[in-house]
Amino acid sequence: MRRFRPDFLLTGIVLALILGLTVPVQPGRLETLSRIADIGVGMVFLVYGMRLRTSDVLDGLRNISLQASVLAATYVIFPLLGLFFYWSAGPLIGSAFATGLLYLSLLPSTVQSSVTFVSIARGDVAAAVCSATISNIVGMFITPALVLAFMNLDDAHTGGVQSVLLKLLLPFVVGQLLQPVVGNWVRAHRAITKYTDNAAIILVVFVAVEKATSEGAWSSVTLGSFILLLVVLMIFLAIMLSLTWHASGRLGFARAQRIVLLMCGSKKSLATGLPMAKALFDPTIVGAVAVPVIIFHQVQLMACAVIARRLAD
Repeated sequence: MRRFRPDFLLTGIVLALILGLTVPVQPGRLETLSRIADIGVGMVFLVYGMRLRTSDVLDGLRNISLQASVLAATYVIFPLLGLFFYWSAGPLIGSAFATGLLYLSLLPSTVQSSVTFVSIARGDVAAAVCSATISNIVGMFITPALVLAFMNLDDAHTGGVQSVLLKLLLPFVVGQLLQPVVGNWVRAHRAITKYTDNAAIILVVFVAVEKATSEGAWSSVTLGSFILLLVVLMIFLAIMLSLTWHASGRLGFARAQRIVLLMCGSKKSLATGLPMAKALFDPTIVGAVAVPVIIFHQVQLMACAVIARRLAD
């Protein structure tokens, strides 16, 4: 028991979900919390910008075939599968979860977990850092564009693009400008990044679920639809893991690069997805849209942890 340490982010998300479903908050206070969450989201991307070396992105561009493959998996194959599951599983899991599933497929890859699993599996860590980073930077532009192109504009409002630019991209650019001055200090204090994004995500989840609860968004959600959503997401991940691994072999990548495509091309970012959902979607549906993103995050972590250890043997 002394070795057991509950994960701060997972524990916080679960508590935020429970509180959002059970504890009512007055509209005025909820709006204040929403504004604080917006500030927290901006802080997350400000810190990301200060931490990231611009040279890392430029170095990563050298392996064009690998980077292109990761981007294709993230922004072409994933969205196409997302559309398939949206239409095929939508009647079973409900429109709210189906919307969240489709939104999930349009998100960028993770950074921290992808790089960690590539390292455990003895893959090309430098290439993984570049792939995941480039995916997230490109995602600031591509994900809002894909949401507007693929999804109903009643659910994803056009003002969301402007919101993304102001709340996400602008802080990131400011962080990049500050990076030469404070970058070394931020990189030496990784806890700043960890607890900034974790706290912001937990607050975003609470505000989103609280607003969804107050608007009665959960009235059509059943235990059966939730279980079906979990099954669909597990199948979704299994397909992407299989496709990225076998495709990398056919493309002639070395084992270290195959691991990069496997781990970076099959992930979706919770840290980027939830703040971006808050910026893109109407507040009344953000809670329901967030559920598939949260579940997929946990499923991918558990599955890839097992795979990474087996690849390392």
